[in-house]
Amino acid sequence: MKTVRLLLYRDIVWSVVFVAVAFLSLFFFIDFVDELENVGRSGYGLGQAALRCVMELPGHFYELFPIAVLIGTIYAMARLAQSSEFTILRTAGLGPGRALRLLALPGLVFALLTFVVGDYLAPVTERQALALKAGARGLALGGGGAWMKERRPGPDGERAISVNVSAAGGAGEMLGVRIFEFDAEGRLRTRLEATSGQVLGNGHWRLREVQRTDWPTPEAAARGTALVQQTLPALVWPSTLDRSVVAAALLPVGVMSTVDLWRYANHLSDQDQAVQRYEIQFWKKALYPLACVVMVALALPFAYLHARAGGISYKVFGGIMLGISFVLLNNASGHLGMLRQWTPWLVAAAPSGLYLLVSMAAFAWLVRYR
Repeated sequence: MKTVRLLLYRDIVWSVVFVAVAFLSLFFFIDFVDELENVGRSGYGLGQAALRCVMELPGHFYELFPIAVLIGTIYAMARLAQSSEFTILRTAGLGPGRALRLLALPGLVFALLTFVVGDYLAPVTERQALALKAGARGLALGGGGAWMKERRPGPDGERAISVNVSAAGGAGEMLGVRIFEFDAEGRLRTRLEATSGQVLGNGHWRLREVQRTDWPTPEAAARGTALVQQTLPALVWPSTLDRSVVAAALLPVGVMSTVDLWRYANHLSDQDQAVQRYEIQFWKKALYPLACVVMVALALPFAYLHARAGGISYKVFGGIMLGISFVLLNNASGHLGMLRQWTPWLVAAAPSGLYLLVSMAAFAWLVRYR
């Protein structure tokens, strides 16, 4: 059995590595050609464009690796079937259950690798890629801005606070900060406008170049109290919004890790904000690595096809079509889930579950009738 494992695992690993490297090389070339139009603008050079494309490779790896696992495993299994090696293994006692168990181990290893890259390496490198491009071209991150909310006790009851940040600068800096503080009756009490700000990490923000306006209560206004306007060079403002929440609100969802998505979804839920999009993204991020196990199971039936059922090129082409259809279904399910308000974990698990059922049905049919 040790020899059989060595034979299968060696062929599968080398095939998957070859396909993954080919995919990454192709996407690096596409990204680099796409970046050439920006070279020369505001000091954005050729080396910076190439470095940015390199930093985006872990993200591409995370997205493409399950497809590379499928194509590479199909190629390895089809080659074994064409050379009759897999037929010899079956004759020697390699039953369907044992074959599934043998392929489960590399599938789990591939899933673990996908999780590590997607949750730890890709978010860091993609944020650096965004910062590199924005810094070199004089732009700000998160140019679309973001709104955040929080609640905290005040002198006259619970206060609702709405925070708008226009963009994110370098080194965790926030640009164009506006803060609106409402009392328990929904009346605007305080408005802050700052050119920039930074999360200190101790439950406070440091705001710079602040314009502050404080409105009196209706009772105080009736007594003649006027609103107060101040111009401050700096202000330390207490807030429960930490760095992870601010980064999650400003940066694209794709650069968030599973833990960041979970924390931000909980924050939105606590503030009674729409959370469906981030819950679906959290479950997709958590379950996506398991697609590698599904891809390995989907490739196993190809080993039971006779060589006369088509050459290796046809089977690899079939694997490519299966991989593309999986990606399309995975993306479509997320959009449909948000539109129809479906259960997030079910939306994320449906594509992998469907393809696993298809692979097991095809495997059972081939074992029984071929």
